[in-house]
Amino acid sequence: MAQMGHDKFYICAHDRGARVAHKLCVNHPDMVMKAMFLDVAPTMAMYSKTDFTFAKAYYHWFFLIQPSPFPENLIIGSPEAFLEASMGRHAGMKLFNQDCLKSYIEMMKEPAAVHAMCEDYRAAASIDLEEHKEDDEKGRKIQCPIIVLWGKHGIIEKCFDAIEEWKKVSDSTVVGESLDSGHYIPEEAPEALLGHIKDFFKEKTLA
Repeated sequence: MAQMGHDKFYICAHDRGARVAHKLCVNHPDMVMKAMFLDVAPTMAMYSKTDFTFAKAYYHWFFLIQPSPFPENLIIGSPEAFLEASMGRHAGMKLFNQDCLKSYIEMMKEPAAVHAMCEDYRAAASIDLEEHKEDDEKGRKIQCPIIVLWGKHGIIEKCFDAIEEWKKVSDSTVVGESLDSGHYIPEEAPEALLGHIKDFFKEKTLA
C-alpha cells in the first residue's frame, strides 16, 4: 500500500484474506483505520474450538495441511471435483461467474499454484498460530474499529460467536451481524455488503 502512495487505508477482507488483514492490523496499527472481516473468526479460535460440526464442514483445513505432495497430487488429479467439494458445498457452483470459475479450475491444474494454496493453510496451522500466541502473550491486539459480517447459513453462525471472538483480539470497537447468505457473502449478498461498506467506511468513528 505504501508503494501505491497510501500511508493509511481501510480494509475489507473475506476468509483467507481476513486472516492476512488481521495480522496486518496488529503489525501496522498506524496504517489501518478500519477493518471489515467477512465470514471469519480468528484462526486460533477456529482451530482451538474445532468440534465435529466444524471439522466435517471445513474438512479442507485438515486435508490441505498434510505434508506435501499428498494433497497437491490429489487436487491436481481432479481439480473440478476438489473445487466443487470445497466451494460448491455452501451454495452450489452457479453463484460464481462462470469465467471466474473456469480460471479457478485452470489454476488448480498448475502445480505451483496448488502448492502455494496448500502452503497457505500449512502456515495457518503452524507459524500463524505461533505468532498469534506471541501477540497474545505480549498484548498486541487490533487497534482500529472492526465490523464482522457472516452468513447466517454458514459455519461461523453454527460454531462460533464471531463478535466475541474478535473482541478478544481487539482493543477497539467490534460490531457486526449475520447476513442472509452462506460463506460467499460478496457473491450471495452483494447489495447488503455494499451497504455495510458504504456505511462503515464513510464514518470516521463508530456510533
